[in-house]
Amino acid sequence: MKRILAATDFSTRAHRAIRRAAILARQSGAELTLVHIVDEEPESLAALEVAESHKILDEQIASVPELRGVPCRGIVEIGPPHDAIMKAAAAVGAHLIVMGSHRRQLLRDVFVGTTIERVIRGGACPVLMVNSEAAQPYARALAAIDLSDTSANALSSASGLGILDNTHLTVAHAFSAIAKSKLALADVPRERITAYVETEQQRATTELQSYLTSLALDAANCSYYVAEGDPVPVISKAVDTIGPDLLIVGTHGRSGVARMLLGSVAEELLRTLEIDILAVPRLATPS
Repeated sequence: MKRILAATDFSTRAHRAIRRAAILARQSGAELTLVHIVDEEPESLAALEVAESHKILDEQIASVPELRGVPCRGIVEIGPPHDAIMKAAAAVGAHLIVMGSHRRQLLRDVFVGTTIERVIRGGACPVLMVNSEAAQPYARALAAIDLSDTSANALSSASGLGILDNTHLTVAHAFSAIAKSKLALADVPRERITAYVETEQQRATTELQSYLTSLALDAANCSYYVAEGDPVPVISKAVDTIGPDLLIVGTHGRSGVARMLLGSVAEELLRTLEIDILAVPRLATPS
């Protein structure tokens, strides 16, 4: 049986995450665990807060309509939020972590990232960041594809979690027309440059279709958004144009200072887009 972990700090944004997690659990027949994190503090105060947190979790489980009939329990962990969430995910054997949209803290986030970004960086489990109110299963999903094993793993994980069931999938791919700038510098007529870019777009679309076929996905039942440009603006424009309920993106593993400061495509999308985003770490095992 699949297992989903939803983190809550009892805020409105966390409530949205619980509702979405409940819908996904019902859709896939998964067990759901709600986890609340208590900050490290004097032992006597922590004990009181843990007891109160259990009461609030029980009240939420009883009162959230989407949780009716869903196997669900609440747990409380003590410690730094990202570490405690990953610890809880490992303890319950979670296949998916669901969290509300992150709360930015100005310069601090520039250097250490938000809790959700740190969970994505540090874990090997797909993480769903919920930005929108949840009322029904996802109807339209957009997958950001770069033809890598990371993208293949992201699609496989989303499918294995049941997120793509009865969902129309659009795949977005950004390509580079390498010779475009050289042609412009050489004063080649605009029509020829446009024709060149269109040829490159068709080539990129054909490569994308072959890639999806190699993954045993029915390419004919997917929609395509193939555009020239850097990944973040292309994906952002695809979101604006298509209006999906969910964005699926794989995250490439990095290390050291680059991992902390530079920000990957996935991290920039997490910080700028207003829709739900499923981020699948490179090392995540498809469900």
